[in-house]
Amino acid sequence: MSELLNMEHLTSELTILTLLSAGAFVLGMALTPLYTYLAYRYRFWKKQRTASTTGEKLEVFTKLHANKFRRNIPTMAGVIGVVTITLLTLGFNLDRGQTWLPLAALVGGAFVGLLDDIINLRSNGHGTAGMRTNVKFSMIVSLGLALGWFFFAKLNFSAVHVPFLGSVELGWLIIPIFAFVVTATANAVNISDGLDGLAGGLLTMSYGAFGVIALLQGYPLLAGFCFTVIGALLSYLWFNIYPARFFMGDVGSFAYGVSLGVIAMLTDSLFLLPIIGVLFVVEAGSSLLQIGAKRLFGKRIFISAPIHHHLEAIGWPEVKVTMRFWVIAAVAATLGVTLALIGGHI
Repeated sequence: MSELLNMEHLTSELTILTLLSAGAFVLGMALTPLYTYLAYRYRFWKKQRTASTTGEKLEVFTKLHANKFRRNIPTMAGVIGVVTITLLTLGFNLDRGQTWLPLAALVGGAFVGLLDDIINLRSNGHGTAGMRTNVKFSMIVSLGLALGWFFFAKLNFSAVHVPFLGSVELGWLIIPIFAFVVTATANAVNISDGLDGLAGGLLTMSYGAFGVIALLQGYPLLAGFCFTVIGALLSYLWFNIYPARFFMGDVGSFAYGVSLGVIAMLTDSLFLLPIIGVLFVVEAGSSLLQIGAKRLFGKRIFISAPIHHHLEAIGWPEVKVTMRFWVIAAVAATLGVTLALIGGHI
């Protein structure tokens, strides 16, 4: 009888997850024509960067993506997913302990990204074509500290789980660690959003892994949030796979990145995040290495950074880079869930 009840309970939870994911996909698809009308009516054209963060001209990047930016592809499509997830979570899946924090992270990250996108749209297309890096960084750090305070003071989290060792008590130090995780994840996702379908696919794999982990940990509402995000991302990918009809923009990459970092902390999976999101680590790491090499030695490690542009520069077609990164992300997500099972996270 107990096994029957457990099976019925699991079936009920999976049904809810499916409905939330399917609902997000349908709502995202329904909102897309409205976004498309506004994007073309008000010319939300993504401006191409012509200078790196170190001030050098992006000659390789400009050459690789010259044809793409001639097509006047709209940006800020990430707002569709943010609106979709917010509406469904507020209407059907809001919970103070499980979904309030990742929703606040999503909306807060979207706000920072939206400001950057608006500045990009108003720019003349020269330089970095967006908000200054130090301003964006400061805003994301501030958001991370605010969310970290809620995580510590209101949800009473103060420890992190170390695989195979158990929990390590940190007290208030959990707040700056939380802010670091959120900031690093947000920037890594933002850096990865450089090829058609790339960031959307990587995010789908990562949210899927954390959704499974949350469900196995007994957090069905948090799992529901993850699968709501997946549904929204799939509706975005429908139009973003090569050749992309629009880009998510910083409003999407920062929203999804900040929220992903929060979910990793809520599931006590800090040390699984670099595994599940290994390609985000590689993408951000390649950019950091490139910047460091230029400033310290005046030389480049990669032809163009992040690494997906380097692979393009050595001859890989854009679709090949994206598909192979998706395969790696799927393997990493599976490995992450497996390690959660055997490492004491569940």
